[in-house]
Amino acid sequence: MKPLIQVGQAYMALSQGEQKRLDGLFEEAVESYNRAIQVSRTIPEEEAFDYMGFDALCHAGLSSSLVKLGRSSESLASAEIALSYFNRRGELNQDEGKQWIAVVVSRALALAELGRGREALAEFRKAGEMIAERKGELPDKEEQLRIISLHILKLQGAETALPDKKQPGYKAWWEFWS
Repeated sequence: MKPLIQVGQAYMALSQGEQKRLDGLFEEAVESYNRAIQVSRTIPEEEAFDYMGFDALCHAGLSSSLVKLGRSSESLASAEIALSYFNRRGELNQDEGKQWIAVVVSRALALAELGRGREALAEFRKAGEMIAERKGELPDKEEQLRIISLHILKLQGAETALPDKKQPGYKAWWEFWS
């Protein structure tokens, strides 16, 4: 098989996974994302293909689908793989920035389901800050912020979801790249 065909098949499986996830067909989405990852492994290493970036995109969707299925440990593992890429690259591309935020939310949801509330709370706060500071278009921004606030309230108990006063020397998530 020629590498160009493999690249096309990998991206087709990724696209199918995205569509199935958006349609709420999470089991089928997981299958498509896994197929995309498997096909990408058959692309020869000498090809000009962003293997890490492609894996990050696949694992971003995979993490989101797995958390919806209640498979939190697997979701967390996929989120970690995706974040290892996104956290190094920052928001260099508008679409990747949206994926980055989605992975942080998926990680927070997985941590909360696994009973790791303190870590989940920090991730929900980070996701809220990322959304609030994002300059690019985010179609469901208000809904995402509402959901994040609800999770923060739940994790904090009856406390408010307003951000804490920033300590001297505090740097926001995005200032790391400034």
